[in-house]
Amino acid sequence: MPVTKDPHDFFQWLEQRNPNQQEFNQAVHELFKDLLPVIAENPEFEQHQIMKRLTEPDRIISFRVCWEDDNGDLHVNRGYRVQHCGVLGPYKGGIRFHPSVNESVLKFLAFEQTFKNALTMLPLGGGKGGADFDPKGRSDREIMRFCQAFMNELYRHIGENTDVPAGDINVGSREIGFLFGQYRRLANNFSGTLTGKDIEFGGSHVRTEATGYGLIYFVENMLRQADDGLADKKVAISGAGNVALHAALKATEMNARVVTLSNSHGSIYHKEGIDQSTLKDLIRSTDRPDLEQVANDIGGKWREDKKLGMLVVISRYPAVRRMNLMKTTPRFWLNRAACFSQKVQICRALKRRSTY
Repeated sequence: MPVTKDPHDFFQWLEQRNPNQQEFNQAVHELFKDLLPVIAENPEFEQHQIMKRLTEPDRIISFRVCWEDDNGDLHVNRGYRVQHCGVLGPYKGGIRFHPSVNESVLKFLAFEQTFKNALTMLPLGGGKGGADFDPKGRSDREIMRFCQAFMNELYRHIGENTDVPAGDINVGSREIGFLFGQYRRLANNFSGTLTGKDIEFGGSHVRTEATGYGLIYFVENMLRQADDGLADKKVAISGAGNVALHAALKATEMNARVVTLSNSHGSIYHKEGIDQSTLKDLIRSTDRPDLEQVANDIGGKWREDKKLGMLVVISRYPAVRRMNLMKTTPRFWLNRAACFSQKVQICRALKRRSTY
């Protein structure tokens, strides 16, 4: 059916084709609404069914991951790799280990990764992978055995000219090291098949800082479009991992005040902003940060089980400054913030900043 003449029919077709895949269907719906004017101006897109083709991944690989814990008990998880579109080059996208991982989530991420990679003007396709494995509370050796079991199947489907995975949620340089070590052992090949490795075995300088810094550079440029900047703004950041901490550090270097960080247990709120020395200590630490202890050390407030999604909010309006940050929702923030940015995944144009 023509997408531009009856978008409703197209989205209905999409949902019938991908039942119970809410995350994927929503991602396609949001992007294609913005693309409708482009499609209307380029009838050849509909003639060659480009939109339909872009909603169907090149392939989806699903496999069993069987691994042994420290007590000798066996566990079975499900691993995935969604290779969405390789028209521009090798598939490129992260691997995440989290209980929420399923086919719909990874299709949504791979779909958006395709467009993000295209915007870099580099010859990269889009993909995403992971497993429904929860590393929380697992020992280093348990995580190593899981990574090795995961790679035992994944290695058949990746390569420097085929598919180049990276890290994502719960997959940092340690996990990438385990994965790459097993890949090298199985493929008998030392190559750039995975990115995010440590410097000692082929990693890139500034890779650790790149995503968090990049987010803040992006936000700063968004604000410049409205003759504004980060200086003297309040910034709410959810998360306390690599991306969140480096984003917080860069924001403070640009004279913003970072008032929140969070993890799965709760959130810090510090009215005057978390200082650079605290952020640098957290970045240098090899252990997961104890944010409750950090809150006590810096005189902030600890809000147990209160956290926002993975986002950055830049506040300049009195209504935002007065409200209780931890009891609001992203929907409440939207109309009261100068800028809202969700990691590097999605950036929204807001009512008060329509020029973005």
